[in-house]
Amino acid sequence: MNLEIHDVTATNYRDILELKVAQSQKDYIETPYECLEDSVEWKQFKPVGLYANNELVGFSMYGFFEEEGLQGRLWIDRLLIDERFQGRGLGTEFMKKLIETVSKEYGEQPIFLSVYPENEGAVRLYERLDFEFIGERDVNGEYIMRRP
Repeated sequence: MNLEIHDVTATNYRDILELKVAQSQKDYIETPYECLEDSVEWKQFKPVGLYANNELVGFSMYGFFEEEGLQGRLWIDRLLIDERFQGRGLGTEFMKKLIETVSKEYGEQPIFLSVYPENEGAVRLYERLDFEFIGERDVNGEYIMRRP
């Protein structure tokens, strides 16, 4: 399977807005519209479309926040796989690709993300990829995980 990550542009913006998670996940992640609004406020975030075999299947954001921690923090945020494409391992594969992408773009360093502990599927995914809870919460009350 060919996996690609592309910037959100005028060309794919409307398609990104149409992405939806399963009903059971709606309490755990913002809508693509809310995510894109956040990326306007927080310029550090880079919103991206996730493509499998040239078809848009998801969305994420990532970025480096200089003011966080002692040396800044590199975040992967808002991983969303459209409900039509869930259950195929795409979340895992795109998370691996996002880790690779941010490591190339920002250099090898710890990567942070946040998650609600009740979102057990996401927690299992992140733990399989060596993320660990660090005893902190973000501004929304989500628990922060770090990959060394």
